[in-house]
Amino acid sequence: MLPTETAFRALGDLTRLRIMRLIAAMELAVGEIAQVLGQSQPRVSRHIAILTDAGLAERRREGSWMFLRTGGEGEGEGLPNQVARMLAVAESLDPGFAAVCEEDRCRLAAIRTAREAQAQDYFAAHAEDWDELRRMHCAEEAVERALVDTLSTAPIGRMLDIGTGTGRMAELLAPEAEHVVALDKSPAMLRLARARLQHIGSGRIAMVQGDFADLPLPARSVDTVLFHQVLHFAHDPAEVLREAARVTRPGGRIAIVDFAAHGREELRERYAHARLGFEDRQMERLLKQAGYALADTITPGEGELVVRIWIGVRRQPVRSASGGARSAVAA
Repeated sequence: MLPTETAFRALGDLTRLRIMRLIAAMELAVGEIAQVLGQSQPRVSRHIAILTDAGLAERRREGSWMFLRTGGEGEGEGLPNQVARMLAVAESLDPGFAAVCEEDRCRLAAIRTAREAQAQDYFAAHAEDWDELRRMHCAEEAVERALVDTLSTAPIGRMLDIGTGTGRMAELLAPEAEHVVALDKSPAMLRLARARLQHIGSGRIAMVQGDFADLPLPARSVDTVLFHQVLHFAHDPAEVLREAARVTRPGGRIAIVDFAAHGREELRERYAHARLGFEDRQMERLLKQAGYALADTITPGEGELVVRIWIGVRRQPVRSASGGARSAVAA
């Protein structure tokens, strides 16, 4: 059977069409898909096996969880991406199909809202212990030293510290920065950060409440973006990095400090982690899709939970033949 014939046979089921629409915009855990569809996980897994065997979707294991995404790389011209575009058109033309897909997206949003609320409850309950909790995971002093040394090799300029927590990293990097925006979604965290950073002049630092998926900043307004032990809380890291890229000027840098991929399942419940770290190849792919080029990967030290520092550089917009600029994300 030809690959194209296999792919279109795989699409001959409404459940599989719904799955393809769900993963068109983001990577999803198989359990999330099962919840949205209201079907058992074994049944959903059988549908997923058909899609992956046809090359329309790809699976990625993370601990005991399995994640699913559209097959192929980026936004290219391969069959999986062409199918995704075709289904988007089908949704715009078929009101019945559009209604089903919209209900699926609403259920997914409700599931994620509930999980985010649980995470916020966790942050509020542990705000006072946050720095100590971070030290439980790794040799934090070595990580901080490596991060400061790496970012100080070039001007930090205007910096955005996403998920500032108690303000520890903002405090360390403020002397090297022109201005710092210390952003956190948790009011409890911001209260602690404000107390810690009160010695820094208000003209050089701003405390802002906000969500990493919807940053309250204009496009191309910062030179350096920092995620310090934050990205593993994101259910959709790709969305978060695209939003970070929006506010990063071309040539600006992003620094992501997080765990290398691991299998410590208890961190999901105990510390509200949505992701069990990141593989180097996975991080490079996420950065590339957002519009960054991976510039460096640093491992400050070894341990049961290995910490990585990934440095990316925001790509320049690509000039079209007509002289206009198109998005660097599509570059």
